[in-house]
Amino acid sequence: MLANSEATMTLPDGVALHARPAALFVRTAMRFRSKIMVAANGREADAKSILSVLGLGAAAGTTLLVRADGEDAAAALDALAETLAGVVE
Repeated sequence: MLANSEATMTLPDGVALHARPAALFVRTAMRFRSKIMVAANGREADAKSILSVLGLGAAAGTTLLVRADGEDAAAALDALAETLAGVVE
């Protein structure tokens, strides 16, 4: 059964979605079968593509809308939220 889920996540203070945090985010997204998209600053990106995620230009405090479509969508969103919460520069 396919599930569609979305969640709003905010980048922690002092954490921009650049090289290392973006790589962690993408690596987490790639563990799931669901299609995962992330939107910020009026742009949308494939959460499994490092170049797409970097292209969002998401700075600290930016609100991200993360949408997952697939059988493990809820688990994917939970894991991505934990990844963002755990990233400290």
